[in-house]
Amino acid sequence: MLYQIVSLLLEVATSVLASACLLRLYMQYQRIPMSVRSGNPLGRFVFALTDWLVLPLRRVVPALGGLDTASLLAAFLLELTQFALLWLLAGAHGNLFLLPILAGFGLLRLVISALTGLVIVYAVLSWVPSRSPVSDLIERLCAPPLQPIRRLLPLVGGVDLSPLVLLVLLQIASIVLSSLQTLALQTG
Repeated sequence: MLYQIVSLLLEVATSVLASACLLRLYMQYQRIPMSVRSGNPLGRFVFALTDWLVLPLRRVVPALGGLDTASLLAAFLLELTQFALLWLLAGAHGNLFLLPILAGFGLLRLVISALTGLVIVYAVLSWVPSRSPVSDLIERLCAPPLQPIRRLLPLVGGVDLSPLVLLVLLQIASIVLSSLQTLALQTG
């Protein structure tokens, strides 16, 4: 029971912090202003959650093109730390060298979950006419993954079904990822 409680708390803390690191990476890649002057409350929140980890990593990890590799590495290190702590709490049984692989799978699972949540929020906000900074931000974050689907799928009766298609594709990706993780654990 204690292991389950600690596991849940670690999962929540890691998910929040690693998601913030990934959001920071994605927002910077999309060139979304995140400063205090920009009026982006989400940007300020992301900076407040991640500066303690990302800024020191930036001193040693260079950016690759427009990709903030320090934010990506921070998210991976958080996932790796979570799996290492759980491994230690479970008695350090099993292959230690599987921990980076599990962290990689955890990071991919987090990306799929975060994008799923973002698309659901986008879809709900699209039903209500609203011009707020948050709805504009979510629309801007969802546009890149929805754009290829919109090119292939026309409006049906004036309704954009691309968020639904993306959600189905994300669920398929989640199933494939789970199968790959199981396969990696069995062969490792």
